Amino acid sequence: MTRFLLIRHGETEWNRAQRIQGQSESELSPTGLAQAEALAAHLSQAVADALVSSDLGRTMRTAAPLARRLGLVVEASAALRERGFGVFEGMTPAQIALSFPAAYVSWQARVADFVIPGGESLVGLRQRVKAALEAIARRGHRQVIVVTHGGVLDAVYRIAGGIDDAAPRAWVMANASINRIEIDGGHWRMDAWGEVAHLSGTADDPA
Repeated sequence: MTRFLLIRHGETEWNRAQRIQGQSESELSPTGLAQAEALAAHLSQAVADALVSSDLGRTMRTAAPLARRLGLVVEASAALRERGFGVFEGMTPAQIALSFPAAYVSWQARVADFVIPGGESLVGLRQRVKAALEAIARRGHRQVIVVTHGGVLDAVYRIAGGIDDAAPRAWVMANASINRIEIDGGHWRMDAWGEVAHLSGTADDPA
């Protein structure tokens, strides 16, 4: 059995502007940088066999202070990137609705097999995330810290909870939150979700 501490990256400039990031790059905002430091301080005594991060800049920068605290090297993984949002990336939802009205409707309706032009579907994301985390679990580590993205965390929540991709979302993936699951073979179990107490005092305290 492998325990995972799954962390969403700190707040970015595009988060603040409500622009869709996908696999494009966006810098951490001042709040996001503070969140990364608060996260690292909170987990400074954690025992982890590995620290794995999506290879995108915002996750790697969130992982860096934690790596320094724990004396670990960050393993970069393209398999843990955010969902590919293709032509939507860099746009706000309002801009997407105007520029790609049919695609916007399918996206908002959570049509599971709808492939965003130039991007990927919810089904594709779920399969990618499941394969990536189960591959890490097969290494035999007892505890692994993973820094990733909101879409990846949404997929994790659905896999662990047996929730369909098309079901409306009723949970939160806060920036720099800690989310705990266990994987034992093909069985996923959720331990805790959405821990944010460690972010108290950052500029945009989510609590």
